[in-house]
Parts: sequence; C-alpha cells; structure tokens
Amino acid sequence: MYAPTSTSLPRSGPTSGDDDGLTDFDGAGEILRAWGNGLRPDPDLTVSEWADRHRMLSGRASAEPGRYRTARTPYMREIMDRLSPGDSTQRIVFMKAAQVGATEAGNNWIGFAIHQAPGPMLAVQPTVELAKRNSRQRIDPLIDESPELRERVKPARSRDAGNTMLSKEFAGGILIMTGANSAVGLRSTPARYIFLDEVDAYPASADEEGDPVTLAEARSLTFAHRRKVFLVSTPTIRGLSRIEREFEASDQRRFFVPCPHCGAMQWLKFDRLRWQKGRPETAEYCCESCDAAIAEHHKTAMLEGGEWRATATAADPTTVGYHLSALYSPIGWLSWQRIVRAWDAAQGSDEAIKAFRNTILGETWVESGEAPDWQRLYDRREAWKPGTVPAGGLFLTAGADVQKDRIEVDVWAWARGLESWLVDHVVIDGGPGDPACWQALTALLGKVWTHASGQHLTIARLAIDTGYETSAVYGWARQVGFAQVAPVKGLEGFNRSSPVTGPTYVDATIGGKRLRRGARLWSVATSTFKAETYRFLRQDRSTPEEISAGASFPAGTVHLPGWTDGEWLKQLTAEQLITVKSKRGFSKLEWQKLRERNEALDCRIYARAAAWIVGVDRWPEARWQELEQQLDVAAPEVSGGPSGKPPARPSARRRTVRSSYML
Repeated sequence: MYAPTSTSLPRSGPTSGDDDGLTDFDGAGEILRAWGNGLRPDPDLTVSEWADRHRMLSGRASAEPGRYRTARTPYMREIMDRLSPGDSTQRIVFMKAAQVGATEAGNNWIGFAIHQAPGPMLAVQPTVELAKRNSRQRIDPLIDESPELRERVKPARSRDAGNTMLSKEFAGGILIMTGANSAVGLRSTPARYIFLDEVDAYPASADEEGDPVTLAEARSLTFAHRRKVFLVSTPTIRGLSRIEREFEASDQRRFFVPCPHCGAMQWLKFDRLRWQKGRPETAEYCCESCDAAIAEHHKTAMLEGGEWRATATAADPTTVGYHLSALYSPIGWLSWQRIVRAWDAAQGSDEAIKAFRNTILGETWVESGEAPDWQRLYDRREAWKPGTVPAGGLFLTAGADVQKDRIEVDVWAWARGLESWLVDHVVIDGGPGDPACWQALTALLGKVWTHASGQHLTIARLAIDTGYETSAVYGWARQVGFAQVAPVKGLEGFNRSSPVTGPTYVDATIGGKRLRRGARLWSVATSTFKAETYRFLRQDRSTPEEISAGASFPAGTVHLPGWTDGEWLKQLTAEQLITVKSKRGFSKLEWQKLRERNEALDCRIYARAAAWIVGVDRWPEARWQELEQQLDVAAPEVSGGPSGKPPARPSARRRTVRSSYML
C-alpha cells in the first residue's frame, strides 16, 4: 500500500498549445479522469477503516444487514487495527464471550487482505465440515456483497477460477480454509496471515501429528515480522483452555469504560451487576468508584468512551491479548436483563453455570476432580427394600465392566435432573472366555426389578466396555442385538463437542463397506462423566428432618442403598483429577488412580453413558410426564419417603414397563 497522492491531474480540454489536439474531442475529460484514478494508489487504510468504507453485511449472515459500522462495537476497533500491516504486533489473542462480533472482525480482516494487502492466508475452523459451513455462510456473502472483493475473486462457476468452497484465489494471494482436524490442510502452504477461530474447540492433535495451533503457526514463520496470527475463542476448562493459556501469556488487556456519574474508568465485572431477586428487569451496574447505579441505556456512551488497557506484561512483546465479556454487548444484542435471566436459570445445574461462564462471561470453568470422601458417602446411605426401585426412579440403565475372570454390572435408576439410585450390583464369574458368563449377562437383560409403585422395570440400555476382549464383546452384542445393548469405548479429554458420539459401524465386508446391521460402537468422554459424578457426590443435600418437612433433593443427587459396602464405595472414589505438564510444557488435566480397583466408577460412567444414549439429557417435559404416568408416579413437587420423592399412588394392577418405548 502507498500513501495517498496529491498530484493534480488534467480534468478536461487542452492544457497547452502543443498537444496537437489530442484531447480536443468529446469525452476527453472523462478519459483523463479515469486514467488519473487508475494511477492513484488505494488509500492507506486500517482494517477498521476499510470495514467502515467497504464492508456490507448480508442478510444471510447477519442479524443487522447493511453497511458495517465499527461504531456499533467500538471495542473491536483496536483489535482490528492491530491486524493492519502497519502495526508491529504479530500475534493477537482474543478470549471473549459468544456473539460479541469477533468472527465478523476476522472476516473484515480477510476482506482487507484480499483488497488492500494481498498475501497467502490460512483460516482454520475446529473441523473441515465447519470450515465448509463458514465458507458458505460467511465468506461467500463477504465477497458477494463487496464490489471491491467481487472483482478480485472470480465467480466459483467460471472455468479455472481458483474459487472453490475451501480455496479463494485473488491477485497476489490465496485464502485457504481448513479444519483443525486435518493435518494435511494445516501444512498445505506457507501463510502470511493466519486466522484461528474457536481454538478451544480444536482437537488435541490433528491426525495424531501434533497440536493444530502449533502446526498452523509454523506456516507463518518464514514471513518473520510481517506475519499476523489472530487467535479467537470462547474459553472452556481451566488447565485445558488454549485461549486462556495464550491470554495469560499476553499483556491481558481489558476494556475500561467511564462511569457516566463520576467518570471513573473501570472494566465491567459480573459481580458488580445488581438486581432485585426475581426481577431481572431491574438489573443495573454499580460503579466500583462511586457505587452509583448505572442503567443500561448509558452503555452506548460508555462504549464510545472506552479504551483498552494492559493489565500485565507480555512474555512476548509482539503478542497482545484481549478479554471481553457479554456485559459489553451493544444495546439491542444481549442485554443485562437477559444475562441475569440466564444466570438465574442456570442455578442448580453445574453444566448450565459452566456454559454461562464460558459463553457469557468469557471465562474458564474450574473442573474440580477431588475424589469425594468414601466414608461420608457411607454415612449418607439410605434404606430401601433390596431389589426394588425407589419411587423417584423412572427408568433403568446398566454399566458393564469386563474383567479377565468376571463381568461386573451396576444397575442405576434415573429421574429428572439426573437424580439417580443404585438399584443392583451384579458380579458374573467366569470372564469373557466362558460362554456361561455371557448367558448370565443375557439373562440380566430380561430381569425385572419391582418399582415402589408396584410396576415392573427392565433395563432400558446396557453399556458395556470394549476395552478388554473386544471381539468377544462384539460377538455377544451381535447375538443379543443392539436395541438394548451399547458397546462403548472410553476416550480421555474434556474438549469434545459431545460426551457421547456415535454409533460407529465397525463391521465391514471384504471390500470395506460398513455393515449397518453389524456391530456398532459408541465413544464416551469418560473425563466429562467422571467430573460430573464427583460433583454430584460432593454436593450438599437436605437433612432427613428437612426432607420430612417437605424439602427436596438437589438435581444430580446420587442415592446409595444401605447394602453398599466400603469396598464398593472406595472403588467409586478411586480416582482424582490432577494437572500435569506435557513434554512440551503445556498443562493438561488427567485422571489418576488413587487405588488399583475402580470397577464401581467405571460401571457408573457406562450406565451414565447409557442414559445419555437413551436420551435423558435431551428429553422434553412431555417425555418425563409420560414415564410418570406409566409408573403411576406423581410429579416430584412435594417430598415423601427416603427417596425424596412423593409416595406413589396405589396401582390397581402390576405390569412390566419395558424399554421399547424409550428406544
């Protein structure tokens, strides 16, 4: 790019007597003007200035179509301008809440590079599929709505255009889009510009070839001081979050805004947001200096007067880091009232609070993996008739752990809010090499447990581990069918989009075609369910006196029967979550055994996975009401017996409630 020129150019008509009449004709002025404009270099713009001048938002990709205005999100101006070639910063880190305009800022940078500072660019999404979706929904409208970009990137339908879904060629450069799960895409070409979007959703390794962020950044090293790397993400779990690690190594900039009453500069914190209980519409922000209440209508002026300030010293002077919560969301986007409503709705659910911290506050969630005290669990055991399902339990799942000389199975009952009861513990001697062992496991699928209402329940789904004697497990599962059985494989790590994925069809013909009627495998993020189980076991609960007075158990309560012994409880609490350093110095969370035997914990995790497969995490209210009606159980509004649920209504007859209605 060059600085604008002030050279005067001819406008029309002859300028001297010796032009031999070369400009003495109609239209000469227009020709000279066009010729002069062609010689004039493009203006020397920053990314934010380019966006204000040239960026148009499409109705396909934006809730506010029309001309892009940086003034709508003033906090994005400095971040975008750091991406301009004239700024010496090489790495820009942005840890943020969801929907604050970060992705659009990255797209502005892409448009700026195509138009003003062409060069090879790599844009990375968590997966190749997301990269394709982003290309269709974001990049194509970006190009189509801007004449300056449209004339530089040929239509995808033209022959040899160099314009495909994942590749956009333009004069002086190319934009390559790929997923962090593709090592081939990450090492495809050198890149001066690298846009890493939602890095906390990236897999731990790209095709087992290493950290995707490291692989991508290696593409830019040959450009030395001219490179630009933009890392953007909502954070996830402390100790695992890539974006938090990068932010903490930066100068940790916060957006300071002025109080409209006293003028004190401060960055917005959730604990300064105040409201009347049960009335989110009264939400106001309290100034940390004068303690005056700030109504949300002041936010627009506060954002206009805001500025980024560093709060730490960066380990690398060429890296700057920014953090932004949804408290800064412009008027008309996410209001303080809606933030308060989301906070109130999340109470009682660790998963909902985790999502609130990640997506609204832009902060990491601290996963506590300290093993619960087994003796405390022993003292909290409850009394109900062995072999029966307490009134609160609405359906059964089981988890089976295959050992060398036995198969251990735990049967759990489940209710709303993931409240659960241990119903049975079965040890089948013989091991996977004994046909009688598998026959006994088959018989368990048809066993009936009596509900407190008098109805009968069978196992809705049994999840069985395939880690030991895999072929034997698949063989048994094929024999009994997959309607009631789910072979599972445990996977370590928290950074997975879903705790359970699948099923994957593992049987194939000689030609490699998957058999949809063959064996199928579910993958389970065991770390997620272990952390959830330990949270549930550690939570406080109402005393028996409070229960008798009408109090209820909190969501996720784990009820253990009086027949559980110390050995089983020690197995349930046999692991703890610790932070370890990898060979490359990165921190990661890892489950470590406190004792050798942990079958009870494994069986619990598999039973929980079976409940997820059945659909307990996604059922609407109507499904819960259907289960309660089938068991003649009243909705859990008033506490009753030892289960914390109301006494069951008497039933005129008994029936067996089977699993088919849930599958």
